[in-house]
Amino acid sequence: MPGSETRPEIPVLHILYGRLALARRAWYAQPGRSHRLARPVVSVGNLSVGGTGKTPCVAKLAAWLVAEGERPAILSRGYARLARSRGVTVVSDGSHILTDVQHAGDEPFMLAQAVPGAAVVVCANRYEAGLAAERSLGASVHLLDDGFQHVRLARDLDIVVTPAGDLAREHVLPKGRLREPHSVLARAHLLIVVGAGDDAAAAEARAAGVPRGIGAARQLGAPVEVQGGTPGAGAAVVVLAGIGQPDQFVASVRAAGWRVADTCLFADHHWYSRADLADVAGRVAAAGAWGVLTTDKDAVRLGRLEPLPCRVARVPLTLDVPQWDVVTGAVRQAMAGRA
Repeated sequence: MPGSETRPEIPVLHILYGRLALARRAWYAQPGRSHRLARPVVSVGNLSVGGTGKTPCVAKLAAWLVAEGERPAILSRGYARLARSRGVTVVSDGSHILTDVQHAGDEPFMLAQAVPGAAVVVCANRYEAGLAAERSLGASVHLLDDGFQHVRLARDLDIVVTPAGDLAREHVLPKGRLREPHSVLARAHLLIVVGAGDDAAAAEARAAGVPRGIGAARQLGAPVEVQGGTPGAGAAVVVLAGIGQPDQFVASVRAAGWRVADTCLFADHHWYSRADLADVAGRVAAAGAWGVLTTDKDAVRLGRLEPLPCRVARVPLTLDVPQWDVVTGAVRQAMAGRA
């Protein structure tokens, strides 16, 4: 129109978010702006929000380190804790669990239960968590849980876990699920691609500028009783999940042979109420189902509400990594570099 002015295109929100994420990394990359612990730090993280398989990877690495005679300390932010304590919270000293799930957070509490021998320490400042683990718990190596974006703590090895194809199709928040632009992956040392074979994983790593990529697969273990036993093969169940990407868990339950009569899906880290469980129990009764199948992470949040109003079993999720020796070799090399 006559007299109208051409305005420059305003970057959409996800572009601004990506620029801020890159600026933050650049700031911490300058000398003196990140902190280094005395013992080696291995970060296991991801680029996208939601479930990617990083927590099973942390558990698998911690168990391997314990078997190797190390004293691993898992350092966690304790995201979405129901009750927060000031400073550092020691969830486990490697021998005993020292706090409850409300103060620990669901994933740290789950890891403390899953990996006896590994210390689990929670603090928003994971440098402070690591210092406490070294001074009081005898930590010989640190596992930085969900640590790829925690650049204020220097690390010796960066492992990124991602679902197959996620990097190619996703965008930065809020348009997509990526926490940072794809370009930051070039800072990782190893890419574990869940749901891909080794050749496809290697191709994703090359495209992302990561030196090495290997494939992995999620595996469901046998159900474990929470209350009232476990369902037999082919039983009708109600699936309860408050995790990232809960549809993946539902699909895995179906693939394992159970009949999914209904689903109750909540936001990641949801703290269940008695009203929630009353609704779930009603759905179990209405469907004539055996009871509820849920995840390990959900089960630790349910524990505070026991006794439960229906039968519940949890299904452990593990990570099968055919080239696991590549992961352990990278960890050994990182530790040797700090010896």
